[in-house]
Amino acid sequence: MVDGSSEMDACVAVVNPATGNVLDVVAADSAASVAAKVRAAALAQPAWAARSVAERVAVLARFRDLVVAAQERLATLLTSEMGKPIAQARSEIAALAPRIDFFLKEVPKLSEAEVVSTALQAGDIEEVIRYEPIGVVAHISAWNYPYFVGSNVFVPALLTGNAVAYKPSELTPKTGLALAELLHEAGVPAAVFVPLIGNGRVGSALLAQPVNAVCFTGSHATGQRVSAAVAGKLLGPLGGRLQLELGGKDPAYVCHDADPVRAATALADGSFYNTGQSCCSVERIYVHAACAEAFIEHFVETVRAFRIGDPLDPETYIGPLAREAQLRELELQVEDALALGATLRLGGRARPGTGYYFEPTVLTDVLPSMRVMQQESFGPIIGIQVVADDEEAIALMNASAYGLTASVYSTDRARAESILARVSSGTAYWNCCDRVSPRLPWSGRNASGMGATLGHAGIRAFQCPKAYQLKRP
Repeated sequence: MVDGSSEMDACVAVVNPATGNVLDVVAADSAASVAAKVRAAALAQPAWAARSVAERVAVLARFRDLVVAAQERLATLLTSEMGKPIAQARSEIAALAPRIDFFLKEVPKLSEAEVVSTALQAGDIEEVIRYEPIGVVAHISAWNYPYFVGSNVFVPALLTGNAVAYKPSELTPKTGLALAELLHEAGVPAAVFVPLIGNGRVGSALLAQPVNAVCFTGSHATGQRVSAAVAGKLLGPLGGRLQLELGGKDPAYVCHDADPVRAATALADGSFYNTGQSCCSVERIYVHAACAEAFIEHFVETVRAFRIGDPLDPETYIGPLAREAQLRELELQVEDALALGATLRLGGRARPGTGYYFEPTVLTDVLPSMRVMQQESFGPIIGIQVVADDEEAIALMNASAYGLTASVYSTDRARAESILARVSSGTAYWNCCDRVSPRLPWSGRNASGMGATLGHAGIRAFQCPKAYQLKRP
């Protein structure tokens, strides 16, 4: 994505991954239009920041209502662009409103000045912290949950008085344009939220601009290139921020005392929801030998029952992959695992016919060194390894470059929390997985990123504190 080229493709072809056919062709931005839009955002941002918090809240509340009213149109658009099963696309839109509601409620509280000490407490000087917007926020977003990932950044950024230059993925440009349309209809000035359409060269052009914050959501490899592109830049007069929300190889551990049927049902959903194309999908499962047989049997049968097919069918659970190239990556992971002694319990190949479909795949007898246990899969495939005890499970859960989420299934909360405390991850789950709450910070350790979205930390990310020391004359 960040290749330093100044040339742009003139348009973006939107492909339906269920058929491989081109749905639409969308005009792309040029280097000149990217620069012009960012300049316009910088000029418009002070007036937007000068509005009261209550005014900005009212505008974003209208946006929330417009999203709810347009739920079916937005869901169908998402399904056609990236192949998300329509029932899951509807769920993404339905869950967007509570996320926006969280920001609408919490931003006013976090925008108030903090009186650290009164003049009486600190001699004759009052100490106060006020929070200012950063300026122009550049967000290079993702395709797998475009409504969630986009709103996690632009809603708090706009509410706190910033302007946003928003680049949706080239795989889902129409969802990005739909969001811009609804934001502008709600009352966000056109120059305060500017969509930028195109491939990685448009992302490069955006990173070259004098923005005040960069938020990137995507793979670790691309995140490294984004970081290198902005390294050494002050990113504007307020110092600037860099946030990277990257991938994961998220582990789960089923303890000997867990209910194997309940754990298998939950983890099958956590592994294969959105066709496994979630940064917090479960991608590695470790199960205690005492319950391994029952767990694996029920897990395989649960996955076998998942319906694969037309993503517009409400009964479909597994849709196509969004990217055709990922089919080969999954094939390589299966080939590597089988060559090293793994057992194929289910699936294992691309589905013949049209579309970018890969059969739901379950591998057992896996080894830690296998590609399927080390490299991000981002598809409907899982490796299951049997372990002897908690210590072995902890060591294997930490045997990864990533650190996004980790989950433990057990009837004993204290035991689960003790295990999770020793696992390097930004989010820890007990008896659940693949869950994101707007009330909690979303962050990664190690190769899974830096910074945080959501929660109060995700609001503060778009504010710059200014310290006031006030003495009466």
